[in-house]
Formats: sequence, C-alpha cells, structure tokens
Amino acid sequence: MSRALPMQPQNCGPWELKERLGTGGFGNVTRWQNKDTSEQIAVKQCRQELSSKNKERWCLEIQIMKRLNHVNVVAAREVPEELQRLATNDLPLLAMEYCQGGDLRKYLNLLENCCGMREGSILILLRDISSALTYLHKKRIIHRDLKPENIVLQQGEKRLIHKIIDLGYAKELDQSSLCTSFVGTLQYLAPELLEQQKYTVTVDYWSFGTLVFECITGFRPFLPTWQPVPWHNKLKQKHEDDIVVYEDLTGEVHFSKHLPQPHNLNKLLAGSLECWLQLMLRWSPQERGKDTKHSSKDSLDNNDSEEKSKKSQEGGKDNQSGSSSCFEQLERILELKLVHVLNMTSAEICTYSVQPGETVASLQERIAQDTHIPPANQELLLEAGLALEPHNDVMQCAVDYTMVDGRRADVPLVFLFDRSCCNYEPQFSPRILPENIRFVQTEPKRMLPYSSQRRTCGQAWHTIRALKEDWQKLQQGQKAAIMSLLRHNGSLSKQKNEMVSVHQRLKATLEFFTTSLHIDMDKYQEQRATGIASEKLLSVWREMEQTALNRGQTEDVTTLEEEMMKLQTDIVDLQRHPWRSGEALESLEVKAMELFRKLREKPRDQRCLGDCQEVVKLVVQAIQFYEKKLREFYAHLSKTVVCRQRVMELLPRVEGMVSSMAQCEQDLLRMQEKRQKELWNLLKVACSKVRSPVSGSPDGGRTPPSSGPPPLQHRPAHPISLPILHQPEESFVVIEESKTFESRLQSLLQETIKETENSMEMLQEWTWLNGSQDLS
Repeated sequence: MSRALPMQPQNCGPWELKERLGTGGFGNVTRWQNKDTSEQIAVKQCRQELSSKNKERWCLEIQIMKRLNHVNVVAAREVPEELQRLATNDLPLLAMEYCQGGDLRKYLNLLENCCGMREGSILILLRDISSALTYLHKKRIIHRDLKPENIVLQQGEKRLIHKIIDLGYAKELDQSSLCTSFVGTLQYLAPELLEQQKYTVTVDYWSFGTLVFECITGFRPFLPTWQPVPWHNKLKQKHEDDIVVYEDLTGEVHFSKHLPQPHNLNKLLAGSLECWLQLMLRWSPQERGKDTKHSSKDSLDNNDSEEKSKKSQEGGKDNQSGSSSCFEQLERILELKLVHVLNMTSAEICTYSVQPGETVASLQERIAQDTHIPPANQELLLEAGLALEPHNDVMQCAVDYTMVDGRRADVPLVFLFDRSCCNYEPQFSPRILPENIRFVQTEPKRMLPYSSQRRTCGQAWHTIRALKEDWQKLQQGQKAAIMSLLRHNGSLSKQKNEMVSVHQRLKATLEFFTTSLHIDMDKYQEQRATGIASEKLLSVWREMEQTALNRGQTEDVTTLEEEMMKLQTDIVDLQRHPWRSGEALESLEVKAMELFRKLREKPRDQRCLGDCQEVVKLVVQAIQFYEKKLREFYAHLSKTVVCRQRVMELLPRVEGMVSSMAQCEQDLLRMQEKRQKELWNLLKVACSKVRSPVSGSPDGGRTPPSSGPPPLQHRPAHPISLPILHQPEESFVVIEESKTFESRLQSLLQETIKETENSMEMLQEWTWLNGSQDLS
C-alpha cells in the first residue's frame, strides 16, 4: 500500500507521491508519478541532521551521478520544478530513474532462491555488475558499499537488467559506527575498510565476490551470524584461497576452497567461478583480484589520508594488475558457450564449452572420454527428436545466456543415447545430500537454533525440487526418443506405401506377362502341326515363364508387412501410455515448500529451538520414490529404444525390397520386349521360306503371270514339304497346293500381326508401367 511521508504533501503539481522506496545513509527515497505523462522517478532527499562533512559528500554524490552514463548504473534525472520545494534545507534533491523490479535483496529473499539463484540469473548478474564496476573504476570511482540492497532490477526487452545505485557511501568508519549502523551489511565491506587501512578499487572486489557467493548459494560466505569482533578474528585465519568459512550444526567451524552444496550451477561453471572467487575474496588487498600467473607489476595506492578521502568518493587509482586479471578472467567465463548433454544411460548431465566452427564430431570425442561410449555408437538428439550429425556445427545446440531469461529453470539439453544398447537400466551412484540433511538423518532429534532450522529446511525443499527437475529432464529425453522414433517411423511408413505400390504394379506386370506368354504358347501349339516349329524358342519361353514366377516376391513382402504391422501396434501402445508418474514428487515438493514457508514466516518471538525431522522425512520419501520409479521409467525407455531400433533395421530392408521389385519389373518388361522381337523374327523366317515375299495385303503373295511354269527356287522346310512333280498332268495339282499353302501362311501372318497390334495397344494403355501413375 502507498504510504505518504510525514510533513510532505501528497501532490506537487502534476506529481503524485506513490510510496517510500527506502532509507539510505543520507536520506529517504520516494517514488513519484506524473499524473499527466505517467512518468515515474525516484527522488532522494537528504536528511537535515547530517554533519557538514556528510553534506559535502551528498553534494559530491549528486555531481557524480549527473556525469555517469552507463546502462548498469542508475541514471540521474532532472528534478521537476514542482518538486524543488520538497527540499527543506539548502541541500539539493537527487532525482533518478525508477526501476520497478525492486532491489536484489528482495529478489534473493524469494522462497525459490533460498539455496541460490538460477544459473542464468547468476551469469546475467555477473555480466551487468562487472560491466558497471569496470566503468566506475575507469572513471576513478570506488563504490565501497556494494551489496544486494544497492543493486536494483529493471525489466528490459529480453531479460532483467541490474543497476548499481547509492554512490554516496558516507558512513564514518569509526569503531562505534561499525558495530551499530553496519551490522547486517558488515560482511560486504572489505577487511581494510574495517581496519581503517589504505584502500584501492580492490575493496569493491571483496564486496562483489561476497555478493556473488550469496547469489550462488543463498547465504553469505563468512560466518554470517557472527558478531563483528569474533568474526574478524576468525576470518583472518583463512587461507588466501578459502572462499567460505561456515559453522556446521555441531558448532564446528570449517574453511573451504569450494562452493558448498546445494546450488544451481553446472560443474563446469562451478569450477570456473570457484577459481574466480578465490581471487576476489583474498584477505590481502595487495593480492586480491590478482592471478599470480598473469600478475602485473603495476599497483597504485593512495598516499595520504586527504587523497584517500577524495578517492573514496571519486575513485582511487585502479589496481591495473587486479583489474586486468579478475575481470578478464570473469569475461572469459561469461563468454563461454555451453552445451549441456544429458546421458540417458546414466541420468547424468555433462557440460562442455564449445567454440564457433567446432563440429559435433569434436564434441563426440569429448563425450566419449567422459561416458566411454564410442562416437560411432552415440546418438545425440535435440528435444524435438532431431539428430545431430557429426558434420553439423555444434553451436546450434549451445546455450547463449545473454539471450535467455535467467529465471527459467530449464535450459536447452542434448540427449545422449547409446546405439549399441537396447536395455537401459539406472546405473549411477546414490544422490549426495546436503551436509545439514545428512546430519539430521543421523541425529533426527537434535534441537537446532532457528537459523539452522531455516537453512536445513530450505536445503530439504531444494533437494526435492532438484529431484523433480531431474525427473522432468529425463522425461524430456524420453520425449526426444519418441519424437525420433516417430520421425523415422514416418519414413518407414512412406517406404511401406512405396513397397505396396511397387508390389501391386509388379503383380500387374507379372500377370500381363504370364497371360500374354500363355496366349502365345497356346497359339504356337495350335499351328505347330501345320506351321512353324522351333523347340529352342519354346524352351526359351518356358524358361521366361519360370523366371517371371520367381520375380513375384509375394512371400517376402508379406513377411515385411507383418513385421511392420506388429511394430506399429507397439508404437501406438508407447504413445498411448507415455511415462510420466512425477505427480508424487510434485506433491512432496509442495509439502516441503509449505513447511519452509511457515518456518520463514514465524514471528520473531516464536523462533525458538526445534528439529527438522518432518521435512527430512519428505526428502527420504522423495528419494525412495525417485529410485523406484526410475527403474520403471528405464523399462519404458528401453521399449522406446527397441522400437526405434526395429524401425532402423526395417528401413533398409524395405528400401531394398522396393529396389528389388523395381528391378524385377524392368526384367519382366525386357523379357516381354525380347519375346516380341522373337515373334517378329519367327515371322521373318517363315516369310523367307515361301517363293515370293509375303506382305500384309491379301494380294501381296500373288505372282505375275509368266509364259511357262514358275521355277521352284526354294524348297519349303519340314514339316511343310511339297513333292517335286515332273509330269505335266500333275502341275495343276502342285499349283493348287502351293496356293493353299500361301493362303494359310497369309492368314497366319494376318492373325499374328493383329494379335501383336492388340498387345502393343494394351501395353500403351498400361501407362503405369512407366511410373506415370501410382496404384496406391
């Protein structure tokens, strides 16, 4: 609800007071909105009771703000004339752009960020704040008070934008003020500020590193509940590479160089940011931010207290070695293009950094080293079921965090399947639980202070949520496998349709060929006694008939159709019963979240000792359910993989069958053509046996009259043999028989020509023989 400030009017001309945004070291910040234009600004008003020194710093902050121009530093605005009268003293007002997303502390306090922000959100924060600090340091400005409360969020076109505010850090650094005013934000201050030593830009490194650690894990790195004096004494004992000092549930203090679990970073990023945090959180300001492998000789410090006071506001000289080391190292991390590969055989995610121009084959070599699956057996699928080919550019599946919403839990995954494996079983070690959860499991009745209860309960909820999200990723992998199966099954269905079409065409061609052959053989037998005879030709035709019968391939086609029909039934069953069964995990997550919410919302006077048995029981139930259902999930996934393998095995067989039947069809056409030529050659031989050419006309065989008996120059072949008669009285008999033979041969020729023409017309009508129609 909007709340007006005491002794301030609700309206100043067109400007209306909306709410108090916060209180800083110098004064109050309020939000105003123009009723005419809907423009909103934040106005910072200086308190009247400031010392003269702080009033000078206030004016200096306004001067600094007005000369800055960076997307990640909140921009100054001109104070509207109507609001000028809000200044109750001689100090000017500071107007700034209003960022509607609130500050980073508000974002960190969200329930979902109890164990750290999402990976994408962390990388976006790193990019924005590192850019802002680099800009400020180049402007010779040291912030000195970088903390979540001084970072605000604004929604951009594609993602949230982080902006630094409050460049007017003006607290007196005497012991009394440190122990009172700075309790709660003390740990963001560099040790040299607490010790009132000389300082450089490296004080911002410490604050930045502390802030990033909290964003990753959900808590500050160094004994967040300790009081300043013991905190400072204990922290001085840490090794230069230690990035966390924490107290376990027994009260023992531990030092570590590694990020504690749980958090939301992948292994590759976690390792890289651990090394970077080791640079940023070094106790020694001279070593902080420096990478000893790339250290530089340049180091600039302030020389006297007067210059220090000036540089504390406008910026000390940049520690070039630190800046060129830690920020360049961070830039290399932020430029990483990552590919997340979910190994479906082990349910583990491997993350790889890839470069432009790199191929999938190169990635497969690295995957083989981690998974022991040879590249030839690797099947890499995108979520839509598309396969990555070895020659593809690997950048097509890399994650660009500058283009994604960092608040999203899901990131693009590549799913790895083993082609040589059909029986998938869960083969991975038990999940490693957070330290607090393991402790409560061993000592369930141990009474814990409220802060430890809150931390343990948050870890329990995060663990169950992580189980649910892992389950969802496996389901995405199953979906990719089914999509790939359906994609290849679609190709198989097309090949099946082609096979049926070609088979029908082949059957029709075979039927035409055998029918035509039988007619020719029958006609041949009819004229054999009195016409032309050739045993060799008859033998060839019979061989053609047997060859044609062997070209049918009906049995092979039927076998393939039966196999495909059974496969389709199995695929339909897989689609009808997809494996989900994650509802129980969602229910357990909701229960754990409610327990955590109630614990966080407890009134301060009720925050007493207690145990965490109830929420840890939910974790145990979630793990048991996960492991039980995982076996059933892999059984279902194995069916999917087996079906896909059957499809891949059937595809080349069906393609081979289509090719074989097409070849058989061509063989039948060639035999038909060959037989037609043989028929014509047979007629040519028959025509050559008569004494005159035989034509297609009825009068074509008649000879012109002559003065004497025509000489018989050709003797008809067997079995049509005419006796040679030399007696004059028998010449008329010979002539009559010759005419009879000629008439019969012409009739036979006419019938053959007519049948051939009919056959050719029928061939022309069957245009599908040339592939112009599809009987399917």
